[in-house]
Amino acid sequence: MSTPFPWQEPPADCELPIWRYTRNPIINRNPFPGVAKIYNSAVTPFDGAYAGVFRAEYRTGMSHLHVGRSADGIHWDFAPAPIPVTAGADEPAFDYGYDPRLCRVGEEYFITWCNGYHGPTIGLASTRDFKNFTQLENAFLPCNRNGVLFPRKINGHYAILSRPSDQGHTPFGDIFYSVSPDLTHWGQHRFVMGAGPEWWQAKKIGAGPNPIETPAGWLLIYHGVCGTCNGFIYSAGLALLDLERPWHVIKRCPGYIMAPEEPYEVTGSVPNVAFPSSALVDAATGRVAFYYGAADTVTGLAFSTVDRLLDYVNTHGK
Repeated sequence: MSTPFPWQEPPADCELPIWRYTRNPIINRNPFPGVAKIYNSAVTPFDGAYAGVFRAEYRTGMSHLHVGRSADGIHWDFAPAPIPVTAGADEPAFDYGYDPRLCRVGEEYFITWCNGYHGPTIGLASTRDFKNFTQLENAFLPCNRNGVLFPRKINGHYAILSRPSDQGHTPFGDIFYSVSPDLTHWGQHRFVMGAGPEWWQAKKIGAGPNPIETPAGWLLIYHGVCGTCNGFIYSAGLALLDLERPWHVIKRCPGYIMAPEEPYEVTGSVPNVAFPSSALVDAATGRVAFYYGAADTVTGLAFSTVDRLLDYVNTHGK
């Protein structure tokens, strides 16, 4: 029996390439004792079902990473304790963890997250069973956020996208590409793309789910941020990157493909946030299920297909 793929058909009047699950949010406030919110988290197929690493915000205001498991990708059970990381390196701390991404490369699953080490940086850990986790060296110096691995080696190297930042709620940020032969030494840094001239992404941008490989290039869902008199607004954008030189942008849509509109997206701890952080792809059908954080409070689910995304970026991208 195959693993059920989370899915809902698009509404008849669907103009954009992404549509929301009508029963959102799939993870509400206070999902289990001691945790007030789960959002900006990562999911992957595993062992005939789904596993995930979730940003769980405690009532102290601090965030830590917890494992979640689901039979259908919609209803989740969570481990009550943070992931048990065994340090494979001498020094890197695991002070806190937030905004994880999860990527299978070969037979291992790699977690990247915003790790506290004299400021925010990109933490990295590996697992094969979602029970035992080995922490590797931090990928970058602080400050950095939004570390997103590619799901295969490129030209023989592991590859990652990131956004250099600062200590605070970064009011700037562009996406860069880096490679590593061993997941320890990262270099050959390349600029990918910067905050756009369009207002919705004029302040900063950052990579979202792991890039989706297609014959035409890597589909990249990313978040774009604008500043208003009442704070930032986080929306989702779409770009297509070259397969073997992903720092080359083939096309990029000038308009967003999802912006905070629903009540659970515009109202919450941080209003007006739709933060795409994870994607499942059904290779047989081309269906895509996106997980996103809504208002830094709850978790939403949205859908598309690889063909719809490609058609949209080819039609609207520049």
